[in-house]
Amino acid sequence: MAPRKSKAAAVDTPQSESSTFSSTLDSSAPSPARNLRRSGRNISQPTTERDRDYDKRSEEEVPGRMMGTDANGHCLREGKEQEEGVKMAIEGLARMERRLQRATKRQKKQLEEDGIPVPSVVSRFPTAPYHHKPINDPERAAREPMLTAHRNDAEGETEIGAGETVKMEPAATNIIEPNMIEPDDAQDAPERGAARPPAVNSCYLPLPWKGRLGYACLNTYLRNAKPPIFSSRTCRMASIVDHRHPLQNEDEPEHHLKNKPDKSKEPQDELGHRFVQELGLANARDIVKMLRWNDKYGIKFLRLSSEMFPFASHPVHGYKLAPFASEVLAEAGRVAAELGHRLTTHPGQFTQLGSPRKEVVESAIRDLEYHDELLSLLKLPEQQDRDAVMIIHMGGQFGDKAATLERFKKNYARLSQSCKNRLVLENDDVGWTVHDLLPVCEELNIPLVLDYHHHNICFDPAYLREGTLDISDPKLQERITNTWKRKGIKQKMHYSEPCDGAVTPRDRRKHRPRVMTLPPCPPDMDLMIEAKDKEQAVFELMRTFKLPGFEKINDMVPYDRDDENRPAPPVKAPKKKKAGKRKRAADEEAAEPEEAGAGADDVNDAPAPEGPKEVSEEERAMGGPFNRVYWPLGCEDWLKPKKREVKKGKVPEEGEDGGEFVG
Repeated sequence: MAPRKSKAAAVDTPQSESSTFSSTLDSSAPSPARNLRRSGRNISQPTTERDRDYDKRSEEEVPGRMMGTDANGHCLREGKEQEEGVKMAIEGLARMERRLQRATKRQKKQLEEDGIPVPSVVSRFPTAPYHHKPINDPERAAREPMLTAHRNDAEGETEIGAGETVKMEPAATNIIEPNMIEPDDAQDAPERGAARPPAVNSCYLPLPWKGRLGYACLNTYLRNAKPPIFSSRTCRMASIVDHRHPLQNEDEPEHHLKNKPDKSKEPQDELGHRFVQELGLANARDIVKMLRWNDKYGIKFLRLSSEMFPFASHPVHGYKLAPFASEVLAEAGRVAAELGHRLTTHPGQFTQLGSPRKEVVESAIRDLEYHDELLSLLKLPEQQDRDAVMIIHMGGQFGDKAATLERFKKNYARLSQSCKNRLVLENDDVGWTVHDLLPVCEELNIPLVLDYHHHNICFDPAYLREGTLDISDPKLQERITNTWKRKGIKQKMHYSEPCDGAVTPRDRRKHRPRVMTLPPCPPDMDLMIEAKDKEQAVFELMRTFKLPGFEKINDMVPYDRDDENRPAPPVKAPKKKKAGKRKRAADEEAAEPEEAGAGADDVNDAPAPEGPKEVSEEERAMGGPFNRVYWPLGCEDWLKPKKREVKKGKVPEEGEDGGEFVG
């Protein structure tokens, strides 16, 4: 390996930093090594032409090349041009290696300038742990330590919630940091997630519960109704483009086979907008049904789907919600006000005001304006309208947290006042902790949503440990609560749990289908349960802790729902009685009419088949008279009729057919 390395260095020539290996192998430069294999055979030539070419070349002597033959007598050619191609390839790889080394040095220098120590040995395991030690710089030392209350509490008593004093676990004086693994020993350390210190959780439960529990976007029971009830119908961009063309027969309704958009006709943009707007209106109409269903079972908190109006914030195919959706959204807002329901939104992960890319920021601003218009058109009462917030994450760090925060502040100033009034920040599970976001929230007067699950994955070990105990420090909780009180908005929190068996941070980000407990939040909190089973996760908590409304929820009958319209079952024709044998006695033949008459009487006495079942639209998919809306964990298939099981024919045993197989 040493001579090859020195050769690569010897053939290196100075070149600009932006040069790449692809530019080195320019198509105009003579490089037979790119098109020829080692044997010199041209793959694109047919076999017969290749053979003739070899025969022709074997008769000619090519100067400057090494001649040889293979087993078939074909000429093997390795000469000066091929050596030049290999040399050029080695030269390009050497330049790529040097550029990578220079980029690594720049990143290492930047990390050292930021005060983050860099490991001297790179682990040979891709998932080996490396935790940086807490930075004890003057700025951090000047901050107020969050664990003082726990360290100085000899009796282990701490105030949590609305002025209540409850018994809690005393925290250790010497905090166990998750960075006990030295960088030099990283290659021999176990996997990062499994090696982390155990979580330290609080034993406090916010009971008796007085708050509101909610779920996000989708109701599994209503989604599986016939027809389905949900507010996230969407489409592909290609569907909007296709629907700009008129239908083949404009007087008839659209059909995916018989009456499709005719692309031979002139496209009209208003037709494409009308198509996608109809989807949005169907989504908005179903909000009313979801709100009334939630109210029946004691749920007063719902996150609206961001996909309610597909592509509304798109730069080309986007559209305003007013006036076409004003009436439908106002009706949903009227029902929410009547039932005292809180509605919020959560724009997607690509809504990032701190991005260094201009197009991403512009898209984020459009998306926030769309969500603000959606919530404003609900026409909620003053306090409910103030509580209708939209939560976003800070997003990526882009190599420099400080610069990202500055860009966020700059772009936040560009938002309309209505958007600023609704915007809320949330700590995430990748790079932005509570301590990263709390200062900017206090500076810009933005409320901060505490997500317990995200905190357990991404937190600052200089202040807190994993778990719900340290994050419940009264002084820290007071700072978070004040970000809401300044704007007069009812505080909310998020809670979820990782799936069983999740070890790595990536695996732990996935939410468990249902949560097992309540977080140590104030008992009057608006708590959003982020779980796969949606409303069933809320029901599970209500049943576990006997929360208000748990007595209204009953188990479903598997594969059967009595709150839907059902057609009458088909009437089966009575089976005909088999005719008697020809050799019956005369007395048996005389008795046959009487027996047939008796059989007919038996058929008439059988119960009549059940008629069609009709359910009013108000009662459809509402759980029926017995409120059968709960399905146990892992039994989501109960929501749909059981699939017909096709019984396979009986396989005859050996010799059962009484004959032998003749081949």
